[in-house]
Amino acid sequence: MRNRIRVVLIVSSLSVLIAAYERTQSPSVMTDAAKAYLNALTPEQRARTSFSFDAEERMNWHFVPIERKGVALREMTSAQKHLAEALLSAGLSQQGVIKAHTIMSLDQVLKDMEKGKGPERDPEKYYVSIFGAPSDQGTWGYRFEGHHISLNFTIVNGRIASSPNFFGANPAEVKEGPRAGLRALRCEEDTGRALIKSLTDAQRSTAIVDKTAYKDIITFDSRKAALSGQPNGLPFSKMTAKQRELLSDVVGCYASNLPPQIAEFRMDQYKKTQAGLFFAWAGGIEKGDPHYYRVQTSAFLIEYDDTQNNANHIHSVWRDFDGDFGLDLLAQHYQASHR
Repeated sequence: MRNRIRVVLIVSSLSVLIAAYERTQSPSVMTDAAKAYLNALTPEQRARTSFSFDAEERMNWHFVPIERKGVALREMTSAQKHLAEALLSAGLSQQGVIKAHTIMSLDQVLKDMEKGKGPERDPEKYYVSIFGAPSDQGTWGYRFEGHHISLNFTIVNGRIASSPNFFGANPAEVKEGPRAGLRALRCEEDTGRALIKSLTDAQRSTAIVDKTAYKDIITFDSRKAALSGQPNGLPFSKMTAKQRELLSDVVGCYASNLPPQIAEFRMDQYKKTQAGLFFAWAGGIEKGDPHYYRVQTSAFLIEYDDTQNNANHIHSVWRDFDGDFGLDLLAQHYQASHR
């Protein structure tokens, strides 16, 4: 009987994984994946992974190697891991899944480099948390989080909010060993540098807002994305056609981590907010220089920083000013319900 249950769980996990890679990454795929994952857990695991939707924990996100709420991959059976992976896949594109797994694998690289010193490194120390009851038309959410990954999804009446969305990499480039040359966030780094180097001296003097790169992304793990003062840097209106194409490549690196329908929404959002868009840079512009950049619009913020560990440690994030954790969708929902 136990073997039969295990076979059913594995078959179920595979079917959800296949669905998660299909062209239409709908909320129903997320719902099915979440339900399958929850149904595979023991009562004790289910209690630890489940929170009410309005729990304080839903906005308690991090990207540093600390203990978290939820159930970690390393605590799961093989079948449960398959289903947790299916839930992760439901919220990402194929590129995003590859990127997430590459980042997770870097914990083993760090473990080997540090020889047991420093924080605990474990490629399976990544946690799944479910907020509310998964349903196609209800209000619920989930989070997949661990060292250098924090993916937060909120579903409100079939509409998806997908931020904060954080990817980091340490090392940004593996320098030695059998994986030498591996770069998990190659796109984020290379497109940003291509854009800053395409600028004229006059444009660059406007875009570079600080000669010294910041120590980290400015918003860090704040619950609400906010920057002090007026937007600064080079405005979109002052860019050439080629530079605008390069900027689209930068935004596309972040948007394309997500399923096509979400990525398309993000790129459409980018097009609609170009009039008030600013690109800002801090630090050096040559490879190996500590550096930081951001793309700031009225609707969203992209931040990238590579300064730690001799500029070989990347943090990158997409934040929605009003939509983090689905707050804009929830406001619309409550307003419609009140009416």
